[in-house]
Amino acid sequence: QNNDFLRNTVHRHEPPVTAQPIQILAEDSEVVVVDKPSSLPVHPCGRFRHNTVIFILGKEHHLQELHTIHRLDRMTSGVLMFAKTLEVSKRMDEQVRERQLEKEYVCRVVGEFPEHEVVCEEPILVVSYKVGVCRVDPRGKPCQTLFQRLSYNGRSSVVRCVPRTGRTHQIRVHLQFLGHPILNDPIYNMDAWGPQRGKGGKVDKTDEELLKALVEEHRSKQSLDILGVSEEDLSSSAEGKDCDDPRDCTKPVQGDPVSKTSCPARDPKGAAKDPEGNDTAACPLNSNASLETLEKNKELGGGETQNGQGGEQGSEEKDPLCLECRVTRRDPSPKELVMYLHALRYKGAEFEYCSKMPQWAMEDWEE
Repeated sequence: QNNDFLRNTVHRHEPPVTAQPIQILAEDSEVVVVDKPSSLPVHPCGRFRHNTVIFILGKEHHLQELHTIHRLDRMTSGVLMFAKTLEVSKRMDEQVRERQLEKEYVCRVVGEFPEHEVVCEEPILVVSYKVGVCRVDPRGKPCQTLFQRLSYNGRSSVVRCVPRTGRTHQIRVHLQFLGHPILNDPIYNMDAWGPQRGKGGKVDKTDEELLKALVEEHRSKQSLDILGVSEEDLSSSAEGKDCDDPRDCTKPVQGDPVSKTSCPARDPKGAAKDPEGNDTAACPLNSNASLETLEKNKELGGGETQNGQGGEQGSEEKDPLCLECRVTRRDPSPKELVMYLHALRYKGAEFEYCSKMPQWAMEDWEE
């Protein structure tokens, strides 16, 4: 009615990420090249918005309207390129299609990797877009990865990886198939894959059984956030509604990247829902908490959140109507936010960008 005042408060929970800063390796009028830390997604996706490379570059470095040339998995660190204009982005995309760009990765894997060069050409099938799980399967898409061992410290090996194609989790899945999964891979080096952990593609489980086992294993370790999902994510929508690519389930953020009131980025198809973007999950009508409780909470100064983030100011910031506020989660340890897979070099016809070798890839490194 006339003179009514309506207010909508953005209340968002994001999984924790590393505090390691994003290092800018190179910048000119056409591109920005950064060294991406592990645990940070490239752009808003699922439950992540503020804690993304795109958002941080906009807020801390005033680099806006960037175009992604290529992507890295959330847990993968290393060289990441952005185009500053649409024209540069299209030119780079053409080079990608014509296989003129070469990416080189380095990783630390379980056991003694063979000294000779290994080529893996097993087809890869996506099991779940929501959780982000793939497996070697004859029904999958063809792909090829070249591997070369760099060092071996008696327990684990540092391996150079050159993917000739760009399938989701290609390097990680091929290493698992070869029996040398990445040392701390939170998906492909888990007991859920069986005694051999997926070596040779032998997994005596259906896709559904595998997913259930993986989720249960992380649930028992209280580490679902490492997968980038929560209990609410798993129960809010059916598997058939997943987006096409876990790394590409939103469009780049338009407008002001530091806006504190803009709504969460969504999947172009409207499929990938998260607790904050789903009204039913965020503020259930059948919640046990009443409006009276909410009003009391406001009087105590806990009815609003600062900077669009819930729970930052302490327990008094909890919203009684928010399902996530009721869940107490442990903070992950620093090593849980790092996976030993790093994009070392990105090379094109007219450029080549490299980052430093990560500490865990040194010959004398010990865990």
